[in-house]
Amino acid sequence: MTDESRGNYARVNGLDLYYEVHGSGRPFVLLHGGVGAIEMFGEVLPLLAEGSQVIAVDLQAHGRTADIDRPMTFEVMADDVAVLVEHLGFTEADVMGYSLGGGVALQTAIRHPDVVRKLVLVSTPFKRDGWYPEVQVGMEQMGPEAAEPMKQTPMYQAYSGVASRVEDWPVLFTKLGELLGQDYDWSEDVAAMEIPTMIVVGDADSVRTAHAVEFFELLGGGKQDAGWDRSGMSDARLAVLPGTTHHDIFSSPTLASTVAPFLDASEPG
Repeated sequence: MTDESRGNYARVNGLDLYYEVHGSGRPFVLLHGGVGAIEMFGEVLPLLAEGSQVIAVDLQAHGRTADIDRPMTFEVMADDVAVLVEHLGFTEADVMGYSLGGGVALQTAIRHPDVVRKLVLVSTPFKRDGWYPEVQVGMEQMGPEAAEPMKQTPMYQAYSGVASRVEDWPVLFTKLGELLGQDYDWSEDVAAMEIPTMIVVGDADSVRTAHAVEFFELLGGGKQDAGWDRSGMSDARLAVLPGTTHHDIFSSPTLASTVAPFLDASEPG
């Protein structure tokens, strides 16, 4: 596939889904966080594109992807990702998501395991109480009433610079509020996954460090000493990036240098 970094739209499940392709090589779907867009990854995106064909996506109601008349859920956005991979002619792709996009990436792996070769989850819990309590309180305050004051933030400046319908800013907050206010626990689905997965968090993240360890163990990691021949090592990986928060991990060059070896490593067997 040729470089299409100027951007394209794919008709996916009734949605005109915006995506960009950067670099060449193995397909690698990249999913941003809530109220964000592709630009959220900054200099990390070209670093990831040095070894992969990065397919960066603006999720429903975010960035250049206009909203449509349907709920915003992790599951339906995961279905969008799976259809996009098929639309682009790939049988499978690596998938990495941050925060909201991590929830979408995780559901893509759960609902469409044949589509995902390797999975990277950045600042992503597998159940709602994986977030610190104060973060959950903040999520509960997300809604249409938060849209107007949020116009004074850099997030709105970024949104208004690329959005196809800037007037939908309150719609985005309404649907995000409905999504983030829901309780969820995907532990049974996670424990059943067989896709090689890397969990990445900052050491000052909004996701509890203990939860990241629990996530890693649920995937089969951290159960025993690997041994001198590494025979006791699972195919799950855990990375805690030092001096990193939920609000800067997605733009940290360390993220790219941490993820690349995992994606490049040969799969077990």
